[in-house]
Amino acid sequence: MSVPELIRIVTRSSPMALAQVERVRGELAALHPGIRTEVVPVTTSGDRWMGDLAKLGGKGAFTKEVDAALLAGEADLAVHCVKDIPADRPLPAGTTFAAFLARDDIRDALIHPGGLTLDQLPPGTRIGTSSVRRIAQLAASHPELECVPMRGNANRRLEKLAAGEADALLLAAAGLERIGRTDVISEILSVETMCPPIGAGILALQCREADTATIELVSGLGAPATHREATAERMLLHVLQGHCNSPIAGYARAELGGELSLRAKVFTPDGKRVLNAHEWAGPLDPATLGTSVAVALLRQGARELIDEIPH
Repeated sequence: MSVPELIRIVTRSSPMALAQVERVRGELAALHPGIRTEVVPVTTSGDRWMGDLAKLGGKGAFTKEVDAALLAGEADLAVHCVKDIPADRPLPAGTTFAAFLARDDIRDALIHPGGLTLDQLPPGTRIGTSSVRRIAQLAASHPELECVPMRGNANRRLEKLAAGEADALLLAAAGLERIGRTDVISEILSVETMCPPIGAGILALQCREADTATIELVSGLGAPATHREATAERMLLHVLQGHCNSPIAGYARAELGGELSLRAKVFTPDGKRVLNAHEWAGPLDPATLGTSVAVALLRQGARELIDEIPH
């Protein structure tokens, strides 16, 4: 099989997405020193649209144009945050995941200009976030705080915070790390305080299915433990038929001994009802674990909670 000399990487044009591509280029260069890479930036409808994501068809708004460039042969490789890839429908026909990179921090970070922690915030503090997952969990744990809608990439949200549109922000710790802004973090929240989104902190590499040369080349970047975690989490979301507005949170964890567990929650947006499930895979494969945890949540009434929310 001939080794490609140039790999064209398609990505969203946000600073975060470009930082993620640089990580991939760095890891590729270390693994295959002779390979050249080129970045093909696209602006997605999700980046252009500042309204409610559900009106655009949800998370797919961030991946559609990237998928199109890949399928049209304008690029060979796409880099995605797994948390942005819809799991209630399959990947676009003709594409496949070639690798899941070693997972970054899955936790959320609080940004407060005065350096306060979540528990120190005074009643009425306005937290900038549009995430149903964050809003529901805050409503349950800190009902005295107020959530104000906020979209845009991390840099844009930090600007809005500085402009006084909110008093504090919740952002992914991994994202702040990628753009070199960990200096703004007041507190990193434990997964018990703020359960992460499915696929948090994982970058996936997507290729055309027929492009076996590129798949073979980049598959060496994959981390087996992350692959197992991502498989369990995405199967959970798939069985629950969760969409971008679904109040679903959870994470799988591959222990050093190889044991895999998956914890997941489904809430009402007001945080008044929380369904919980936590299982160990034992001899089960990751996809079966994801299915099993989803079924445990469905038995508790998850279907009604998910379907009550428009999308």
